[in-house]
Amino acid sequence: MDRKLLALRMQRQHLTDPVDEAGYDALYRDMQPGLNLYWHGFGQPPELTFRADFDDVAYNRERLADRRLIKGRFAGGNLGWIGEEDLPLFAALYRKPIKGFMTDVQQTIMTLIERMGPLNIQQIKEETGYLVKVITPALHRLQEAFLLYEDQFDGEWDRAWYRFEEMFPEVELNRFSREEAIDTVLQRFAYRMVWFDTKMAKSFYRLPEKEIKVACARLAERGVFTAHGGGFLLTADLAELAALPEDAPLPPVRAFHRNDFLVRAHEHELKNRFKPLYDALPYDHDPQYYVMVEGKFRALSVGHFRYGPYEIHDIVCDSPDMWAHKDAICAAVLRENEGSVIQRFMGQPM
Repeated sequence: MDRKLLALRMQRQHLTDPVDEAGYDALYRDMQPGLNLYWHGFGQPPELTFRADFDDVAYNRERLADRRLIKGRFAGGNLGWIGEEDLPLFAALYRKPIKGFMTDVQQTIMTLIERMGPLNIQQIKEETGYLVKVITPALHRLQEAFLLYEDQFDGEWDRAWYRFEEMFPEVELNRFSREEAIDTVLQRFAYRMVWFDTKMAKSFYRLPEKEIKVACARLAERGVFTAHGGGFLLTADLAELAALPEDAPLPPVRAFHRNDFLVRAHEHELKNRFKPLYDALPYDHDPQYYVMVEGKFRALSVGHFRYGPYEIHDIVCDSPDMWAHKDAICAAVLRENEGSVIQRFMGQPM
């Protein structure tokens, strides 16, 4: 990819110049649904790693506590956190109404909460006699339908389930059409990614690529997007890209966890590129940190996840050229997992 595109992407995501509190909400909005660190403790607030010049975990913990950030099931039914003001937008994208009749379990839970008020899973179990493994999927399906809301405003396990309309009586879930919602999030995505293709948007938003292609063509026809290099960018960015110097700065070598915005957007490509490099290794090789060198993901630490320092069995790279960056790559991985020991680099014992 052109260095100017990469440099502007890094600027827009504040990877070269971390954002302050005044600009953080706009950055977070464009990168929703927000996610917490991959393989982290329950209740950990979402964060935008490397992108804030303050403790955004603490800041987002405050936003969770006063319900400015709310939890839901969005991209592919995955958990994420969005600003309350964007509930109608994400409902248009991800709400899955229950067609026809509810199951007996779903109907029993809905009736119980309507009659008794907010309940946690243990209380539902005591009232109905259902096993937790029966209750949980029913709750998740009602959550995806935006009929129930899981009120996780802190890190506690004992969280209550409410009727959605009780928690958010003013929210108009039908405010946006699906077309309007897709157009809106794609423009946000384009602003922070600068250049993207439809597979990247599919990877992040978990929406059908066919719909994304139609939306991109629609926005291009309106002059909002310009087709470029098999993908799209905002037409308004053409002048800014032209004005960037050829040697625009890129961030230092950094290791990104698997829930990071950039990793999720490149997930399809990263799996295809790196899986052949680690799949046949004789030791544990769960993908851990993707390492960015000069604005591109070039290396991956693999090993075994633990609560505590991970076991880092190897760092695989997409080219032998990465030997020149060995020290910086290893240092970046260790910064994100203090106390770990890297056992190998590109198969060679350390």
